Amino acid sequence: MSDWNTQVIEKFRANGGKVDGTYENASLLLLTTTGRKSGEPRTMPLVYQMDGDSIIIVASHMGAPTHPDWYHNLVAHPQVSVELGKETFDAIATVIDDSEREHMLQLWPMVVDHQAKTTRQIPFVALQRVK
Repeated sequence: MSDWNTQVIEKFRANGGKVDGTYENASLLLLTTTGRKSGEPRTMPLVYQMDGDSIIIVASHMGAPTHPDWYHNLVAHPQVSVELGKETFDAIATVIDDSEREHMLQLWPMVVDHQAKTTRQIPFVALQRVK
């Protein structure tokens, strides 16, 4: 994990989900997946949006040619852990199908810019809290 991500995670946990800098005014969560190769927990800070009861994240990777590692991990192991503010809970990750893509692009207009940088289709993922 990059030093930058480590710093964001530490600030998030120390300040009840609040961070400064790049993510200061963003809706930020920590997503912990199980490594598809290592089986080890992997935590990433990600921006999210709510859509009803679903927490939506996007695997834009800033328009890079490949999906981010966390996306491959949750496809292999959809049971994840989410830290939102001071709360931690288990969730199930589901890749959102193409029929909802236009709705997701309305929630995430910046994805249009990221999509223009790559030939891969950028996936959206819904996180549903396990009760």
